[in-house]
Amino acid sequence: MGTLYVVATPIGNLEDVTLRALRVLAEADVVLAEDTRRTRVLLDHHGVKARARSLHAHNEARRVEEILQALAGGACVALVSDAGTPLVSDPGHRLVRAAVEAGHEVVPVPGASAALAAWVAAGLPEGPFTVLGFLPRKAGARDRLLSGHRDRPEALVLFESPRRLAETLAALAAALGDREGCVARELTKLHEEIARGRLSELAERFAGDVRGEVTIVVRGAEAAAPGLPDEALEARIGTLRAEGLGTRAIAEQLAAETGRPRRELYARVLAFDEESAP
Repeated sequence: MGTLYVVATPIGNLEDVTLRALRVLAEADVVLAEDTRRTRVLLDHHGVKARARSLHAHNEARRVEEILQALAGGACVALVSDAGTPLVSDPGHRLVRAAVEAGHEVVPVPGASAALAAWVAAGLPEGPFTVLGFLPRKAGARDRLLSGHRDRPEALVLFESPRRLAETLAALAAALGDREGCVARELTKLHEEIARGRLSELAERFAGDVRGEVTIVVRGAEAAAPGLPDEALEARIGTLRAEGLGTRAIAEQLAAETGRPRRELYARVLAFDEESAP
C-alpha cells in the first residue's frame, strides 16, 4: 500500500518550508499540485526534481481513481496547494477521503498557514477561532452565514479577493457590529501589510486599489453581560442604600454586578430615591 502525504508549502516566502516537507517532496513518486507552474517554482528553488501533476477543483473527481491505483501499487504521493496547508479552502478533500476509505495511509506534513499567521499577528484577545474560508459571493447567503456567528465568542478568520475587500469589511461590520479586526495582506512576502482597527476603519482604509492575497481576522462576540430584572434591580438598590452606600457607590457596584452603564444606573438610583421619598 502506498502513502498519501498532505504537505504544507510556503504562503509567500520560499524559505518557509520545513526540512521534512522538502524530503517528502523529493522522495515522492508524484507531486499533485493546484498549479504545477507555481509549485515548480518552489521545487526548483530548493533543487527538488519531483514530477508534478495537476489536481485542482476541475479535475479532482476524475483523477481520484487514477491516484488510488497508484497508491494501491505502493506509490508515494504528495498533495500540495498553491500556498499554505492543503484542504483549507483548497481542493483535495475528495482525494483524501477516498484514500482513507480505501485503507491507504494519509500523513499530514504541517507547515505554513495563512489563517494561523494572520491570527497570531492580529493582536486580538486569546481564545478559539473559526476559519470560514471564502464567504459566499451572494449577499443573502453571506449574511445568513454571518448571522449564525454574530453571537458566538470565537474570532473569525476568512479569506477574500483584494477586489472585494472593502465591500466584505463593510458587510462584516453591518452583520456583526463594528468590531476590532485585522487585515493581513501579502503575508510573508516583500510587501506584507498587517492593518488593525475597527471594521469600518479598515473598510475605509482599503477602499481603493488593493492587490495581493488577503486574510481577515474579526474579533468574536463579547460575552453577554449578566443582568437583573427591573424588580430585582430595584430591590438591590434598596439593599445597597440600606447598607449606607452613596448614589455613586451604588451605581458603580451595580455596574460591576450587571454590566450596565454606570450613567444609566446612577439615574435609576436617583429615580429610586425619588419614588421612595415620603
